[in-house]
Amino acid sequence: METNNHSVFSLNYHLVMVTKYRRKVITDQISDRLKEIFTYIQPDYNITLKEWNHDKDHVHILFSAHPKSELTKFLNAYKSASSRLIKKEYPGIRSKPWKEAFWSQSFCLISAGGVTLDVLKAYIETQGERER
Repeated sequence: METNNHSVFSLNYHLVMVTKYRRKVITDQISDRLKEIFTYIQPDYNITLKEWNHDKDHVHILFSAHPKSELTKFLNAYKSASSRLIKKEYPGIRSKPWKEAFWSQSFCLISAGGVTLDVLKAYIETQGERER
């Protein structure tokens, strides 16, 4: 749980981002650099990295966000900055046949709560029963 002056919140997300054409170019070194870029940009959007992992053509990211976080703006800023920096720092990637983009336009963003929806529904349904 996180708090500010007037609220308590827990907003967690699972993000999967795939390279353009699912090119298998993400090494451990590139993944570490992508993670560095993520952590550098995250404070501007009130986002906190919780977990990071990768495969050769995609990354899995677990992060938390503030209710005022603009997730699509953050994702666009991250994809743009990381694509530009990775292509600059690892020129061999540019030789791959895929135009300018490093990332696919598609991504998967799933809210990740601490409990199942059934547990949450049951909790909400029982609220106020003691007073009745």
